[in-house]
Amino acid sequence: MFAQAAMESATPANLAAARSQMALSLGWHIVLACFGVGMPAITLIAEWRGHRTGDAAYRLLARRWAKAMGVLFAVGAVSGTILSFEMGLLWPGLMGTYGQVIGLPFSLEGIAFFIEAIFLGIYLYAWDRLPPIPHLLSGLPIVVAGVASAFFVVTANAWMQQPTGFDTKGGRVVAVDPWAAMFNPATPPQTTHMILAAFMVAGFGMASVYAVTMLRGRRDRYHRLGFLVPFTVAALVTPVQIGVGDWAAHFVADNQPVKLAAMEGVFETKRDVPLHLGGVAIDGELRYAVEIPYGLSLLAHWDPDAEVTGLNETPPADRPPVNIVHWGFQIMVGIGFGLLALAAWAAWAWRRHHDLPRSPWFLRAAALSGIGAVAALEAGWIVTEVGRQPWIVYGVLRTSDAVNPAPGLVWGFVLVAIVYLILTVATIYVLRRLARDVPVPTAPQERDVADYKVV
Repeated sequence: MFAQAAMESATPANLAAARSQMALSLGWHIVLACFGVGMPAITLIAEWRGHRTGDAAYRLLARRWAKAMGVLFAVGAVSGTILSFEMGLLWPGLMGTYGQVIGLPFSLEGIAFFIEAIFLGIYLYAWDRLPPIPHLLSGLPIVVAGVASAFFVVTANAWMQQPTGFDTKGGRVVAVDPWAAMFNPATPPQTTHMILAAFMVAGFGMASVYAVTMLRGRRDRYHRLGFLVPFTVAALVTPVQIGVGDWAAHFVADNQPVKLAAMEGVFETKRDVPLHLGGVAIDGELRYAVEIPYGLSLLAHWDPDAEVTGLNETPPADRPPVNIVHWGFQIMVGIGFGLLALAAWAAWAWRRHHDLPRSPWFLRAAALSGIGAVAALEAGWIVTEVGRQPWIVYGVLRTSDAVNPAPGLVWGFVLVAIVYLILTVATIYVLRRLARDVPVPTAPQERDVADYKVV
């Protein structure tokens, strides 16, 4: 089998290069994917409000956001294509053996991608060619396809966490059930968690741009609405995401106890386990952490006296790197509750004054919310992926056995890093040019927008 050959010939340098390249590609692409999921819905909300209220500021925002959406989709298509090649080139031990098991969600994602691309083209091209309602409706398939695309891809990753839908006989994969593999036990919490995270990244990311401009003195209606629409979407999603995160943590506690032990730095199996805030794992012990008595037992199993499995139950070779997983989890949860506090601050002020908080510290925090949401997203994926190690397919196939044994993978990593650097610079440049321009729609039904002045 390939796994045996890879185990004999793959070098540590190959494994490190493949992991680094995959981490860079996924970490870069996932941010654009989030905007691809959340930004179309936010744009349609602005367009709908513009038609409903007759406010030209809404329609101008929708027009501008649609152009940015097109740019991000194009760049995301490039990074997504790179990822699709990397799956086969870097991890032939995974795709060669289990491609028939997880091929279905990738095929369905391809269909969703093409639907999204087709209707995005219609949506962008038809601004001055369709009446308002048909144009608005042409954007709905973009939203549905974007969410579906994220769902299908994440089901494949969920399968890597909880592999189902196949049997093995004589070292070969048999009795493949692609639908059972796609709808594995990890699919519900993981896909829900990711899709909500996408709306948070898109909403807070878009709002943070307008928070910066408002801090610079631009407080006109256009910029206020540019902040309020995406911020409101993200703020509404945030408390739901906290609840879904708790659901996902309970799933990990029940199905991946080693990952939970790494997340919380639990080295010994015991009862009445406290919740750890901070801390560093040193010599098989979590030090310098603030402990909340009974916290982990209660949160993981709804019982303050519950037993929590420690890392001592697992051989050292099968344990994930504790500090990386622990601090990834700490960062994700800390930022999540920070964003929840920001959303609560805005809700409290709106309830009292029907206005945003008047403190400049609110806008400063909102300006950082986009970066914070991205950091929480990346930290969450570090927990998900690094916490599964050393398995690429949990309990079935080791990452070191799936990597391509061919020499020179480090040069592929260097090349991909250069490509992503160029893509980053080009994307920022184009988006900044779009932000400086004042696009004026020419559709007859939107002549009022031509007279709208942006301060």
